[in-house]
Amino acid sequence: MRVRAAYLGLTPFAAYVLLFLAIPTLLAVATGFVGPDGGFTLADVAALLDPAVLSAFGSSFWVSAVTAVIGAVVGALVCYALLGTRPDGPLRAVVDSISSVLAQFGGVMLAFAFIATIGIQGIVTVLLKGWGVDIYADGVWLYQVPGLLFPYLYFQVPLMVITFMPAMEGLKPQWAEANAVLGGSRATYWWRIAFPILAPSFFGSLLLLFANAFSSYATAAALISQGSQIVPLQIRAALVSETVLGRENVAGALALGMIIVMVVLMYSYSLLQSRTERWQR
Repeated sequence: MRVRAAYLGLTPFAAYVLLFLAIPTLLAVATGFVGPDGGFTLADVAALLDPAVLSAFGSSFWVSAVTAVIGAVVGALVCYALLGTRPDGPLRAVVDSISSVLAQFGGVMLAFAFIATIGIQGIVTVLLKGWGVDIYADGVWLYQVPGLLFPYLYFQVPLMVITFMPAMEGLKPQWAEANAVLGGSRATYWWRIAFPILAPSFFGSLLLLFANAFSSYATAAALISQGSQIVPLQIRAALVSETVLGRENVAGALALGMIIVMVVLMYSYSLLQSRTERWQR
């Protein structure tokens, strides 16, 4: 009876996963294999080999990789600095609160914040022009794919702090003491003890940051109004295009490509997490 009650308690979560994850995923995959006449076709899936689509995937991989690596390194350094503070102290509480808020601060609001700050007529842009510095001398990069780097880093670094800090706190003081007793230096401790232990968690968080940037849409949609240089914007263009009709199923094929990438990332993340949990027991 208790087992049945436990399963019954999972019903709301199961319904949520079914309605908002499983069914949309199946529909996205299925529409990629449906032609305009409703029959089975591979023409839409073949569109994944189109040079424009491959270029969009390449841009998405590039932006995601750069922001994930930079965000992971900077976030890890912030976590290292926080190790010297009290876990229940005010500084740790402030950093945790700010990181939790900024990690979710994306979308149109974030895009507007950067446009108002470093846009063509942004406060910082106008101020730098007054000093003879034109950040757009070589083109308006903010409204192109490179312009996504700064907004994405804005929420990637706090996300790294949230996900990686528990692993840093899991380092036991006894390990450092044993290293010191055996004559090891601080560099030896971090290179031979701490880094091998933290590596699975670090690379797992890196994959999480990559997936977060790869699937981001709203910020890119607000900044890049013309063109569709990354995959989420390619999907939008296929769904709402008024010049090329009948491309809705191409959007399903593009979504299928994204789902494959995300499945690989999440599987790799789960493997790394299982290794991390060995040191946290």
